Amino acid sequence: MAVIHNTTMVPGKLDLLTEWLPTREWYRGLATPNLRKAGGFRLDDPAGQVGIEVMIVVDLDDAAPTAESPAYLVPMTYRDAPLPGAELIGTSTHGVLGLRYIYDATTDPVFVDQFAALGAGRVPAQAQSVSNQPDPTVGVSVESGGRAGGWSVVRVLAPGSAPDAILADWTDAAGLVRRGPVAIARPS
Repeated sequence: MAVIHNTTMVPGKLDLLTEWLPTREWYRGLATPNLRKAGGFRLDDPAGQVGIEVMIVVDLDDAAPTAESPAYLVPMTYRDAPLPGAELIGTSTHGVLGLRYIYDATTDPVFVDQFAALGAGRVPAQAQSVSNQPDPTVGVSVESGGRAGGWSVVRVLAPGSAPDAILADWTDAAGLVRRGPVAIARPS
């Protein structure tokens, strides 16, 4: 199980995402987002080498954020060395672990394997901020057995349900708890 350290990261994850998110084709906000952490969970790396965090952020992109303000899913991995071929979000100095390379986890094979294991029910989601604590707000809905083809991450979140989905909760910009798919099973 991953150990969550009570420490700082400089720059912080939201600072890195503020720069990175507007460069994504699926981003719908202003040139400089005003991000707030809204939810998420962790997955464990069986080898204990890679940090895996699935973060949900909301963009408080105007003076009066509403329930319709965008919510984004940003899976990230944290490594102590560069990963060739992976999409780098940025680097940060962790108060305990030192320099971390932070990647878009969808390009990291450790995340891809563990996310598939979550979808298949082989590993549990872990709480985002507490060590060794399963996260009961994350669930898998498999109605048609469509998980054999892998999982497509949903980047811009919307509340609701879907067959063959990984579901999670988040708090929207208006402060309401929402639940919706964070990944959809690809047909095999």
